[in-house]
Amino acid sequence: MINLFAIVLPIIKSIVFAIVVLVVGLLIIKWLTKIVEEIIDKKGLDATLKPFIKSIVSAVLKAMLIVAVIGILGIETTSFVAIFGAAGLAVGLAFQGSLSNFAGGVLILVTKPFKVGDYIESNGYSGTVEAVRILYTDLVTVDNKVIRIPNGNLSNASLVNYSEKDTRRVDFQFSAAYEADYNKVIRVLKEIVTSHPKTLKEPEPFVRMSEHGDSAIVYTVRVWANSADYWTVHFDVIEKVKQRFDEEGLSIPYPQMDVHVKE
Repeated sequence: MINLFAIVLPIIKSIVFAIVVLVVGLLIIKWLTKIVEEIIDKKGLDATLKPFIKSIVSAVLKAMLIVAVIGILGIETTSFVAIFGAAGLAVGLAFQGSLSNFAGGVLILVTKPFKVGDYIESNGYSGTVEAVRILYTDLVTVDNKVIRIPNGNLSNASLVNYSEKDTRRVDFQFSAAYEADYNKVIRVLKEIVTSHPKTLKEPEPFVRMSEHGDSAIVYTVRVWANSADYWTVHFDVIEKVKQRFDEEGLSIPYPQMDVHVKE
């Protein structure tokens, strides 16, 4: 019994010590990553780098902690490293997607096709970039859902950045009856877009007749605005056109619908 106790006691001590080191190490890693985050903020680095660097630092420190805990448990770290290296190829093949996503994250940070806060569209999704992490980029949709797109896909796919330029063109098409005075229609549309406080005077707004439709004349309106004001201008102009057309007696024809009568 004494010999058994003498054998078990060192093992228990090693396990307890390993658990203590693991818990304390995780707390220290959390503290260090917070310090790294504060340093990034003080240095004024690109906000896109913040979650990526934080994730890298956390992953490296946790890997070192695991090796230290394994050493405390009495496992030869050199043997462990050798085994880990031998298994590296198999692990790499199993996690090709993850390695591709990591490389994609690095490529995104180097080429900077977008930054945190930009509104982008890619891979069939659109939203505001919240963070670029080691493997994924987080997008927040307009209805506050979070979409995580793998960095590998994002770095290799076509991407639309709606926020990169300071200004955007807002395009409209409005219909008016054939009986309406087209000069009056064009005048009213020009007054609406030029009087809006958030539309730009340069480039000059474009208002022209663009199509002879089946039941109405179509007018194309193009006006420039600051990117941040795009949707404000979009909805304001649509509402204002309806209001002014009613005031000016300009009718907006209803779309014709095919009615099938069963015999």
